[in-house]
Amino acid sequence: MDKNLFDLTGKTAIVTGASRGLGQYMGRALAQAGADLVITSRDRDRLKGFQEEIESIGRKAVAVKLDVREYDSIQRAVEEAFAAYGRIDILVNNAGCNVRKPAIDVTWDDWNLVLDTNLRGPFFVAQAVAKKMIPQRYGRIINIGSVTCVAGYAGLAPYCASRGGIRQLTMSLADDWGASGITVNCLAPGWFKTAQNAVLYESAEWVEYICDRIPLKRPGQPRDLDGAVVFLASDASEYITGQTLLVDGGISTGATKATVKKR
Repeated sequence: MDKNLFDLTGKTAIVTGASRGLGQYMGRALAQAGADLVITSRDRDRLKGFQEEIESIGRKAVAVKLDVREYDSIQRAVEEAFAAYGRIDILVNNAGCNVRKPAIDVTWDDWNLVLDTNLRGPFFVAQAVAKKMIPQRYGRIINIGSVTCVAGYAGLAPYCASRGGIRQLTMSLADDWGASGITVNCLAPGWFKTAQNAVLYESAEWVEYICDRIPLKRPGQPRDLDGAVVFLASDASEYITGQTLLVDGGISTGATKATVKKR
């Protein structure tokens, strides 16, 4: 096997929502594989530390302001990204948010916030980037979903709806843009500790409960996403499109200790 299949040297990647959490994990992995980055956040100042980190390993990093809920912000950010490098090879469509409430308490504004951020925004980011990729006849779009692409959880109705939508959107865009040399896939992490869900990990009882449901018996660690995001961004996955890759320790199998009966 040609190891260069995973080499991203000379490629440029946009990573949205890169001021913290999974966006930084995945951006770091792409840079370590050789890619130069455009990193985005609603607050450009929050990107400074990560930008300096990427530059310290010998890669370029351009910080761009982006609010995926605003159409004009998307257009400006993509134009700025394209101007920085003259091409866009990879998009990691990661920016997202969540509102945790019982379904009965979800408000109209809660719904709009989550769906606008997690579904409408990623579509228009992908659309703007695809307009740059189509003339190149090359592109890798990675939409970030979650295990809720394939499973539902109480208290997460808008979030689950948005992630299910991302999975379907991924398949549609893969069909739309495949003839232009663009692959579109969904990377769906399971339970990783992030700023959005950190409060859950403060409960030892909850951590024990969730680990019991994960066949590998632990939450995800940052390194667990490295191989998957580099694979989907690289030539190693050139014949894979429209797919959802779950990186979830097996929780989507639905198996739990309680369901296993001793013979």
